Amino acid sequence: MTYAPINSKTAYLSTAETLPKDQGQLLVKLTSLFTDIANAVNVRQISIYQQNLPVLTGQQFSVPGSNQQKKTPYRQVYYFGAIAAGATLNIAHNITGLVELTNAYGTCVTVNDWRTIPSTSTVALNQQISLRVTAANIEIINGAACPNITSGKVVLEYLLT
Repeated sequence: MTYAPINSKTAYLSTAETLPKDQGQLLVKLTSLFTDIANAVNVRQISIYQQNLPVLTGQQFSVPGSNQQKKTPYRQVYYFGAIAAGATLNIAHNITGLVELTNAYGTCVTVNDWRTIPSTSTVALNQQISLRVTAANIEIINGAACPNITSGKVVLEYLLT
């Protein structure tokens, strides 16, 4: 069995509950169970990936200096088409109030294989795929010695003001 601090949230729910026969105690128990279920569901990551629509991730980041205050990031997916070897693609992300990225990642299909974005090479810098996010754009740089990219997606997870 694993033990955690009393104030930690967990997604574990007991599968064996006994409900009291007394109406007053039943109401208290049902209210407690509902709260436990809602808390367990709310701390799970929400696996919805939408294009052009920010979705809450279900993740919780503490505010620096306060473990009691939490910020919940949003997630958004951006699909893109071809990028030639040695070329750069800029995608406007249209996020207003972007404060911080919590995660940025992607995948792509090349004429040879499937790759992660960013993608590193142990052979040469010009065989890498770079991912950078600016205040206005997502920037994908396909290395000069990389195969042409035919399509792909980038996922941004971020905090707002």
